[in-house]
Amino acid sequence: MFFETIQKQFKNKLPFVAYRKPNTLEIKALLQFNDAIHFVESYNEVGFVFAPFDDSEKGVLIPLESASKIETSYVENTQETSFKNVFLINNEDKQQHIKLIEKGIESIKNNVFQKVVLSRMETVNISEFNLIDIYKNLLNNYPLAFVYCWYHPKTGLWLGATPETLMKIEGNQFSMMSLAGTQEYNGTLDVVWEEKEKREQQIVTNFIFENLKPLVNNLQVSEVETVKAGNLVHLKTMIKASLKLETLNMKHMLSVLHPTPAVCGMPKLPSKKFILENEFYNREFYTGYLGELNFETKISPKSSKRNIEKRAYSITKKNSQLYVNLRCMQIKNNNALVYVGGGITEASNSLKEWEETVSKSRVIKNIL
Repeated sequence: MFFETIQKQFKNKLPFVAYRKPNTLEIKALLQFNDAIHFVESYNEVGFVFAPFDDSEKGVLIPLESASKIETSYVENTQETSFKNVFLINNEDKQQHIKLIEKGIESIKNNVFQKVVLSRMETVNISEFNLIDIYKNLLNNYPLAFVYCWYHPKTGLWLGATPETLMKIEGNQFSMMSLAGTQEYNGTLDVVWEEKEKREQQIVTNFIFENLKPLVNNLQVSEVETVKAGNLVHLKTMIKASLKLETLNMKHMLSVLHPTPAVCGMPKLPSKKFILENEFYNREFYTGYLGELNFETKISPKSSKRNIEKRAYSITKKNSQLYVNLRCMQIKNNNALVYVGGGITEASNSLKEWEETVSKSRVIKNIL
């Protein structure tokens, strides 16, 4: 019934989001009662937010109070899709993206910025489109990702399986992921990373650390580790902290941190300007963020036998979990618009960077 309900909501052109968090079996969905469009203003709202890359534009919200909530457990089919490059490469797209990368490298050498993340869009025809089949394919193949399906008649239909957490806030406890660097997965996490990839990831970590310092206490940065996401591996660092009570302002934190150098560049403003002026399309919600905003969670306090009465009480905390919208596509006019990109530094090789985007595009194209 869960998937049939989503299909009916889509057929009726009513907004909804279905999503599964990493390493869980539970799929949740919010089904909006009407087709009104709601925007996030204060970030004190409660609901599911879907925000664009360009932080000068507002995020769209499915408010909890304007939607019904359903959920189900889903055990994925563990037989992974074999990743084969069965899609033809458009040589014109290839040359266009290589020229864009070379222009980015030139700007880095001219000290416009240290790093810039450049992306492109591929169009894949899907004449026999089935929403539930595609969503189940994502669920089956990416158990470690945040897998979602978002629809609003004003923003379109988007699906994705993102490996990257933007931020999690529970009460005053904060965590954030620094994810960058990419290689093909070859059966092992014991991989050798080049200095270019290490530097790319360190730029992201440094940016988060420096911007968080005024807002938090007990800032902790983990060791760098290699993690798998589909047919790719990345470098990951976790950053944890406790928020200062006087700075518990989600809107301010997002304005400082989004978009991070993992999806934009460093420094943020000149790299974002370069992206908006030079990429050959509008990213819209690709490299934006999405997730639960100010959901309430109940935590039961630990109690001993001598304090049995305490068991009747629980603490309610606000909980926000936002993810970066990577490894995603938009369905439009019987086409899947697949979005991919990569971080460019002075040490980048334009042909290798192109090949990295081809590897990333398989994550989505192979589930179609």
